[in-house]
Amino acid sequence: MYHYYCLNPISQVGIDAMTEKYVPVSDPKKADALLVRSAGMHEMEFSQELKAIARAGAGVNNIPLERCAEEGIVVFNTPGANANGVKELVIAGMLLASRDIIGGINWVQENEEDGNIAKDTEKAKKAFAGCELEGKKLGVIGLGAIGGLVANAGIHLGMEVFGFDPYVSVDAAWRLSRNIHHAKTVDELYKNCDYITVHVPATANNKGMIDKNAIGLMKKGVVVLNFARDVLVNEEDMIDALESGQVKHYVSDFPTPVIAGVKGAIVIPHLGASTEESEDNCAKMAVRQLMDYLEYGNIKNSVNYPDCDMGMPGDNRRIVLLHYNKPNMLGQFTKILAADNMNIADLSNKSKGAYAYTMIDIDSDIPANVENDLRNIEGVLRVRVLN
Repeated sequence: MYHYYCLNPISQVGIDAMTEKYVPVSDPKKADALLVRSAGMHEMEFSQELKAIARAGAGVNNIPLERCAEEGIVVFNTPGANANGVKELVIAGMLLASRDIIGGINWVQENEEDGNIAKDTEKAKKAFAGCELEGKKLGVIGLGAIGGLVANAGIHLGMEVFGFDPYVSVDAAWRLSRNIHHAKTVDELYKNCDYITVHVPATANNKGMIDKNAIGLMKKGVVVLNFARDVLVNEEDMIDALESGQVKHYVSDFPTPVIAGVKGAIVIPHLGASTEESEDNCAKMAVRQLMDYLEYGNIKNSVNYPDCDMGMPGDNRRIVLLHYNKPNMLGQFTKILAADNMNIADLSNKSKGAYAYTMIDIDSDIPANVENDLRNIEGVLRVRVLN
């Protein structure tokens, strides 16, 4: 039996995917797993019972990843589950920036009691005219789950698309249209494109990447879209660029006191993943990953430990170990198993930075002392023996 606690409301579709082995609890300190969306967890104290946290979404800045790793708690996210919802809003953002749809709608609302509104519309609409997306150049920074969909959508809209991502995965590359231009540098993308959209994580290297220097390389009248993280754009520099006309519109999904209400900024209240489908997909993906880890030890889409998957153990017994990534850990594990005359049927070891994960299948029963012996090895953070 496994116990879980939801720090935020989670789509019922995800909760319904759990088997009868999973029981909700009213106290997070009694939970084997936590499900979370946006709740802040940096001040939380975690019990020794807690084995995993699943974020129903991609961003994990609300979770203390390093502390979780040190306490042997695997943190999952759900990359790609909300990608289509964000992609569609990016397209909407480009349309709002290319044609003054918002201004036109506001005019209609302001003149709703005008008995001649139909006739007056023909005169007023000239003030809200814009341009089409077809034939324009779109630059996509980051070609992961969301950026790849946006780039492909740009091709379907008849745009000339430039993509930049020095770390694009093989799988992501296979999903990209062959018609997308590969920008060798981000500067090349800045100089060529009419619309620029950013889809990268908020790492230390990426924060403030769209600043006055980057904007200075862009075409005059460029549209910049940010549906990734607010800190990727230096908002003070962006305001200066909007005032000077260097940037025609800045479309952001992140209202802040600095950018809200600025002329030329189209600010959306963080609606990128706010669709029923996205919330359902994130919840189902988070739950599946939790169950696979708790029951079989498999890790997929962890942000603080390496991915490692050995499927189901079949008739074997399985031992899983979270530990530091340092020499002779495997040697110590196998020495303990050999001392109790246990045969290893299968083994997998993966590392990610300072941390590592080892899965060992044994084709016999596991003596009670083995778990304690493994736990007492210096550098081991958590040991679980799975039935």
